[in-house]
Amino acid sequence: ECAENGRRGVELFSASPVGGFDAVLMDLRMPVMDGYAAEAAIRALPRADAKSVPIIAMSADAYEDVLKKCADAGFNGHIPKPFSAKELFDTLTRVIDGGGETR
Repeated sequence: ECAENGRRGVELFSASPVGGFDAVLMDLRMPVMDGYAAEAAIRALPRADAKSVPIIAMSADAYEDVLKKCADAGFNGHIPKPFSAKELFDTLTRVIDGGGETR
């Protein structure tokens, strides 16, 4: 699934079956609703997987304060842009299989 903005991302997650997403890749800078607000909206949904689905921030901002803000907000990891396919797959594997936070 691909959403053109944060609000649409929340709608797609909300409309999916429980467990329908293995992970969510969330751009931090999106129109309508930014990634921080969309992540918080997903986490607040009244469904079994809302608090446990791995949500990974994606941003060209990879400064320590941004990484801390992402971790404090409840993101499970951060992938700095630009990224390679290997970086993406490695991060997804660690977050989904290992359940750990990545930076």
